[in-house]
Amino acid sequence: MGKELLFKNAVELRDLVVGKEISPVELLEHCLARRDEVEPSLNCFATNTDDMAMAAAKSAEKAILDGETPGLLHGLPFSVKDLIAVGGVRQTFGSKPMAGNIAAVDAPSVEQAKRQGAVVIGKSTTSEFGCKPVGDSPITGITRNPWNLKKTPGGSSCGAVSSVASGVTPFALGTDGGGSVRIPCSLTGLFGIKAHFGRVPVYPVSATPTLAHVGPIARTVRDAALVLSAISEFDRRDPFSVAGGVPDFLAACDKPVKGMKIAWSPTLGYANPLPEVVEICEQAVGVFEELGCEVELVDQVMDEDPSHIWMAEFYAGVGTRLKGVLEQSPDQLDPAVAQVLDGALDQTLEEYYSKVFLRYDFREKMRSFMEDFDLLLSPTLPVAAFDVGLNVPPEMPDANIISWVCYTYPFNLTGNPGASLPVGFTADGLPVGLQVISRAIREEDIFRACAAFEAARPWSQFIPPIE
Repeated sequence: MGKELLFKNAVELRDLVVGKEISPVELLEHCLARRDEVEPSLNCFATNTDDMAMAAAKSAEKAILDGETPGLLHGLPFSVKDLIAVGGVRQTFGSKPMAGNIAAVDAPSVEQAKRQGAVVIGKSTTSEFGCKPVGDSPITGITRNPWNLKKTPGGSSCGAVSSVASGVTPFALGTDGGGSVRIPCSLTGLFGIKAHFGRVPVYPVSATPTLAHVGPIARTVRDAALVLSAISEFDRRDPFSVAGGVPDFLAACDKPVKGMKIAWSPTLGYANPLPEVVEICEQAVGVFEELGCEVELVDQVMDEDPSHIWMAEFYAGVGTRLKGVLEQSPDQLDPAVAQVLDGALDQTLEEYYSKVFLRYDFREKMRSFMEDFDLLLSPTLPVAAFDVGLNVPPEMPDANIISWVCYTYPFNLTGNPGASLPVGFTADGLPVGLQVISRAIREEDIFRACAAFEAARPWSQFIPPIE
């Protein structure tokens, strides 16, 4: 089946495995061959786990032959971002000082995916400690975008998106502390979602524990729904873990969307997106209107850009974890990362905690705003993919390494569920994403709306030109 097999979606592949039309071992062999084929061009992986993967694939195959009940992800290969722990496997966080670090345990998301029959093929690349929304780090170098090898795939889940978009695995696990699932999905034409904060438990404790999410990256909405169903659970090791049952995200994909109330904001009140990006997103918003949704244009969602609030929290956490390295051997770190971490650690306790209180005020304003809407739509990013080696888009020379991703980090501050939905391509053939935000604990609204859009304007047939 070759390439046709590799670009099948996860739901289809699981059916083939469960129906004994393809064995998990055969599927893994195809994925590893594809990885070896594109890796020299893309640089998606920090560490390979071929032996572990083959053992898991053989176990999944035996379970099918023995008539055992298959898991939700039975026999499906996937990758795990190098910020997420896989027990017994190197976990570098994209950082040279962590080159020899071996994770002690599986993260809950990995543990659950394995329990549901999935097969880990390796750790995907990330920017250093997830600190930059582009795809390079001191330890792994540059990861490239399969739609154009001169362009960044975004970050920090860079290897995850490049591998999924190029057909290595049907899905991947990424992290999102400020947009790191949504950003690269927007730049590579994939669907990615961070569920409500705590829906997918995080352990060991993140360097940014009040912002960090783990989420699925996939080629279709239903694939992401399947994966999110598999990795969501209550876990006592995460004090923020959402208690109670997990919604049926796959079933939500079949719910009607007529009458949904949607806010559409091209700027959120402060962004300055490229006109081409806005035009593509506006066309997508028109599809929701065609589907029977009630769409209201809202220019001013927020009073100001909350980047200063987000930066104080995120970079203070990472900076504290890396304080020894910053003091003793800062040359080991990405210079742009070292600079922003130094700045975060220079703030006084009063300065820091004043922003903590601003965050609570900001969260309440967003909660109040969302009372009138089921969903908020915006561009995921103000630009399409730009050249590798740059930290900010050339169209935004005054931005810092985070402020250019001005649409995504607000919703890590609030914890709302958020996704990036592929909605089109620029004249240069680069993907554009639409950000879809729901009320708290309402991921089902995202899935029903995005699945309806996908049915009306499918995208998974578009494959990057990389061979």
